[in-house]
Amino acid sequence: MGPGWIATIVLGGFAGWLASLVMGRDASMGVLWNIVVGVIGGAIGSAIGSATGFLTTEGGWIMYLLTATVGAVVLLGVVNLVQRGRVR
Repeated sequence: MGPGWIATIVLGGFAGWLASLVMGRDASMGVLWNIVVGVIGGAIGSAIGSATGFLTTEGGWIMYLLTATVGAVVLLGVVNLVQRGRVR
C-alpha cells in the first residue's frame, strides 16, 4: 500500500461522511461505511465526471473530493431507494 491508497482511503472517508450528512444518514453509518461509500462514490463520481467532461486532471485532490462526494450521494440515494422505496 503506497501513499496513493492512503490518500484514497482518507479522501474517500471524508467524501462518504459529507455524503452521509447530505443524505441524512450520518447517525446510521460508522467510519468504515463512510470510507466504503466514499471510495465507491469516487468511482461513480469519476465515471460521471469523465462522461460529462467535468473531471479534469488539473483539479487534484479537491476535484477528487468533489466527484467522490457527488458519487457517494448518488450511491446513498440508490441505497435509500432500494431500502425504503424513496429517496430522502
